[in-house]
Amino acid sequence: MVRIISGTLVEVGLGKIEPEEIKNILLEGKREKAGKTLPPYGLFLVKVENKQKSRKGGSLVSREKS
Repeated sequence: MVRIISGTLVEVGLGKIEPEEIKNILLEGKREKAGKTLPPYGLFLVKVENKQKSRKGGSLVSREKS
């Protein structure tokens, strides 16, 4: 999925897909409307954020995981 979304964003950058179309592409779930699937090399996970309610005060907190 990350490779498809990344490929779609590349096509937005190239002017082949309008930025406003991204939401509809994701909501419709029709693969043929998305961009090309990027190759797997060069893609890696940089950071994971887990936002959840704190037990104290109920506000959202960001907790980084390594």
